[in-house]
Amino acid sequence: MTDTFEMKPGHLQQGDLRLLRDGGPTLQLEEAAWAAVEQSAQLVFDVSHGGERVYGINTGFGSLANTSIPNERLRDLQRHIVLSHAAGVGEPLADHIVRLTLALKINALAQGFSGCRRATIEALIALYNADALPVIPSKGSVGASGDLAPLAHLSCALIGVGEVRLEGETLPADVALERLGMAPLLLEPKEGLALLNGTQVSTALAIDGLLRGAGNLAAATVAGAMCVDASLGADTPFDARISDVRGQPGQIAMARAYRDLLEGSAIRLSHEDCDHVQDPYSLRCQPQVMGACLDHLRFAAGVLLCEANAVTDNPLVFTAQGDVLSGGNFHAEPVAMVSDVIALALAEIGSLSERRIALLTDSRMSQLPPFLVQDSGVNSGFMIAQVTAAALASENKQRAAPASIDSLPTSANQEDHVSMATHAARRLAEMNDNLSDIIAIELLASAQGIDFRKPLETSVPLKNAHELVRGVADFWDQDRLMAPDIAGVTELVRGGAFGAMTPDLVFE
Repeated sequence: MTDTFEMKPGHLQQGDLRLLRDGGPTLQLEEAAWAAVEQSAQLVFDVSHGGERVYGINTGFGSLANTSIPNERLRDLQRHIVLSHAAGVGEPLADHIVRLTLALKINALAQGFSGCRRATIEALIALYNADALPVIPSKGSVGASGDLAPLAHLSCALIGVGEVRLEGETLPADVALERLGMAPLLLEPKEGLALLNGTQVSTALAIDGLLRGAGNLAAATVAGAMCVDASLGADTPFDARISDVRGQPGQIAMARAYRDLLEGSAIRLSHEDCDHVQDPYSLRCQPQVMGACLDHLRFAAGVLLCEANAVTDNPLVFTAQGDVLSGGNFHAEPVAMVSDVIALALAEIGSLSERRIALLTDSRMSQLPPFLVQDSGVNSGFMIAQVTAAALASENKQRAAPASIDSLPTSANQEDHVSMATHAARRLAEMNDNLSDIIAIELLASAQGIDFRKPLETSVPLKNAHELVRGVADFWDQDRLMAPDIAGVTELVRGGAFGAMTPDLVFE
């Protein structure tokens, strides 16, 4: 990791998003970017003093857009919009989401289409670099006109209002600014609106959901391959010729991943000539189902990278033509729709994994001891672990219902169609939590099944996965407390231990 991340506004790459979310390097803006920022701010100043009525600069907001504001009240206008719009509720957003939101807001405003001064953007950069994170309630945005309430809470910190998390403490914003040697900002025309208008919160939540989803997809791929070996499944369905004639790129990539993971397995070779014809779909159709999930996650990655680099406040300032144009880039429909797509993929990955757990625990299907434990009857083994996986998979299916088809008019019907992007993206965190737990249960069950196949050995990659599981959870020789085993493997899944065994399929 480098000590400094130099941001070229509007040119973030996929790898930058994870880095900016997790923090570490000092963020600085490319020096060449400041000229556009200063020209944009100057045009807003000129317009605000020129007598022409321009939305967001010298008018009210939303349905009050036809109300003219006199010059001596323009600063009041910007401060008031920040204060009044900070109406969020619910638990605060996680630190890593706020950190990424700050970075995305800097990236948008620094492109020079928003009219913000250099001092305002530098204040955001200072907060990011100090890891001084505004406390942002998680609920209260409908995803148009942007993430108004949550971004207003972020903006409050700049004017010394609200709370900020700094060095493990939650402080009044003015106290945090003083500790950082910063003074509260006096917002100039359009700055308040530019700060709280935009899709950065929804986008940060969706990007986090995507990054975690990509890790879960990789871990589920390892778990699925382990299950194939543990249940004496065939590797014929992963033959490249099958996927090639269909031509779906995700399926082709996933079939290759399963082939690579199973290569050299003595368990597989032991039943190569058996008379078993076909495996259940949860084994046989993994390339097809997981491939579709992969394709959709890749699609979402492209949309979200575009949105991460987008300018989404309103109105927009075009200095080359001297125009300030009112449009609708704040409408977060792209983020809402791809959040729905990600949710569908997460639900399906979990659904398939749960079915494989059920297969392993059913001795008629897996040719393993009932519920993966000797002396079953006295021991219940993985019986209720499978029930837990079923509960989580069902919950994720319910959460996957599309959010983007919903809309409720706001602002006296001026904002009469909204995206619901924020909660569409926010639910992805809990869905990923559920999915990690499902995958952990499958990894435990598959490791148990592979142990029952001894002295036959699985492939080298899957032996490595097995060793990771056994590093936190011993072989299940008789019933014991199950929850710590699940928690231990879940921690490995969330930390990326199993994902490292496959290529980065989503972002390759």
